[in-house]
Amino acid sequence: MKALVFGLANDPDAPPELAGTPMRLDDVDEPTVRGPDWAVLRTQLCGICGSDAKQVFLDGDGDNPMTAFISFPQVLGHEVVATVEDAGPAVVDAGIAPGQRVVLNPWLSCAPRGVDPLCPACEAGDYSLCWSFDQGGLARGIHTGTCSEAPGGYGELLPAHRQMMIPVPDGVSDEAAVLADPFSVSLHAVVRNPPPQAGRALVYGAGALGSCAVAALRALYPSVDVAVIAKWPAQVALAERLGATVFAPEPREALVEQLAEWSGGVLRKPWDGLPVTHPGAIDVVYDTIGAATTVEVAVRVLATRGTLVQLGVGKLARCEWTPWYFKELRLVGSNAFGLETVEGMTQHAMAHYLDLVRDGRVDLDGLLTHTFPLDRWHDAFLALKDQDGTGAIKVAFDLR
Repeated sequence: MKALVFGLANDPDAPPELAGTPMRLDDVDEPTVRGPDWAVLRTQLCGICGSDAKQVFLDGDGDNPMTAFISFPQVLGHEVVATVEDAGPAVVDAGIAPGQRVVLNPWLSCAPRGVDPLCPACEAGDYSLCWSFDQGGLARGIHTGTCSEAPGGYGELLPAHRQMMIPVPDGVSDEAAVLADPFSVSLHAVVRNPPPQAGRALVYGAGALGSCAVAALRALYPSVDVAVIAKWPAQVALAERLGATVFAPEPREALVEQLAEWSGGVLRKPWDGLPVTHPGAIDVVYDTIGAATTVEVAVRVLATRGTLVQLGVGKLARCEWTPWYFKELRLVGSNAFGLETVEGMTQHAMAHYLDLVRDGRVDLDGLLTHTFPLDRWHDAFLALKDQDGTGAIKVAFDLR
C-alpha cells in the first residue's frame, strides 16, 4: 500500500521548505489483524495535526523528553475517519463490523498493548496519561503515528484495537467526523477546567484547537462570554460565526487594553512593559499556542485565582510572568482526551463530539479548509505553512 513514511529517506523532489524532512511516499506492507481484538481500517480522511506539522517542518531540537516514547520509522496521522476493512472476532462481538465507519481513538495505552492489569490512568479513562507507552506487545509510541508498529492515517490502511474505534453515527459526514480528534482535545481542556456560570473565557489562538474550544464553550456554557485571539482572516471569520468576540494578537499592548475593556478588568500601567489588569475579570484562558508571548498576555489579563490552561506548547523564551504569583493563578497542562463527563454523562470525548454534531449543537463547517491526496503532501504542508496566503485552518488528506 501507499504511505508517507517518516524516518527513512528524504524525498528528492521536495520543495526547499521540506527538503530536510526524512519523509517520502513509499510502498509498504499492508497491516494485518494483530489478534482477535484488533481490526484493519481503511483511511477515508486524515487531518494534519499541529504536532505532525512541527515534526515534518523539523521545528524543534533533540531536547524533548517525548522522544523517550516514540519509535521509527513512522507513518504519521492520528486524526482519522475510516471504514473497517477487516476485524477480529472480539471486535465484531463488540458491535464493530467490516464496512462500518469509525473515528480513531489513537492512544496506544494499556488495552491495545495487552497490559493487564490496567495502569491507574487507564483504569480512570485517562488514556493519554497511560503508564505503559513503552510496554506490552507494541513498540514504543504514545499513539498511532508515533509507533513503528502502529502506522497512522498517512497511509491507505492502519491497524486499530477495539478500544481505538468510535462508531460514526449516520448523518455525520466524513468531513465533520475527521474533526473529532481536535475537538476532543479542546473538550477535555474545557470540561476539566470549566468557566464559571456567566463568567468570561478567552481562547488564545483560532486554529483547529482554538476554534474547537470556542465551539465547545458556546455549546456547553451558553451563559459565558467568549473571546478569541485570531491571527488570520479565515480564522477571524470562523470565530465570529461561532459566536466569539475576536481580537487581533498584535500589537500586544493594545490587545491587553482591549481585553481589559471587554472583560471589565481594571487596567494598571507599570513603569515599563505591558499593562496588567488588577482586579482582572477573565476567569479562564485556554492557550492553544503556548508561546512566551501568549503566556505573558494571559497572566496579565486573568482574574485573581484565574486559570491558564495550556493546550499547546512552544519553545520557551523569557517572559515577565510576575502576575502568576501575584494573582495566585493556576497554570494547568491539558493533554489530549479520554473519558469525559459532559452534562452528567461519561463517555469517550469523541463520542461526545459525534453526539453534539448529530444533535445540531456543534457545527464546525468552515474549519476543514483544504484536502489533498497523499501524492500532493508537499502542497498540503505548504498550505499550512502559509495560512495567511492560503486561508488554511485544518488541512486533511483525502484517501476516498
